[in-house]
Amino acid sequence: MSDAPENLVLEYLRRIHGDIGLLREDVRNLRERVAGLETEVAALRRDFADMRAGFVRLEHRVDSMDARIERIERRLDLQDA
Repeated sequence: MSDAPENLVLEYLRRIHGDIGLLREDVRNLRERVAGLETEVAALRRDFADMRAGFVRLEHRVDSMDARIERIERRLDLQDA
C-alpha cells in the first residue's frame, strides 16, 4: 500500500517532465519564428528607407525643374501678373 502513493508521485513527475519537454520544443519553435519575423521587419525597414531616399531624390529633381521653369518663364515674360 505504501508503493501506490510513491508510484503515483513518480507518474505525475514523468507527466510533468514530458510536458516540460513539449514546452521546450514549443518555445524553441517560437524563438525561431520570432527571429524570422525580426529579419523580415529589418528587411522592410531597409526597403522603406530605400523608398524614402528615392522620394527625396525625386523631390529634389522636381524642385530643380520648378526653378528652371520659373527662370524660363521670367526670360520669356510668361509670368502671371
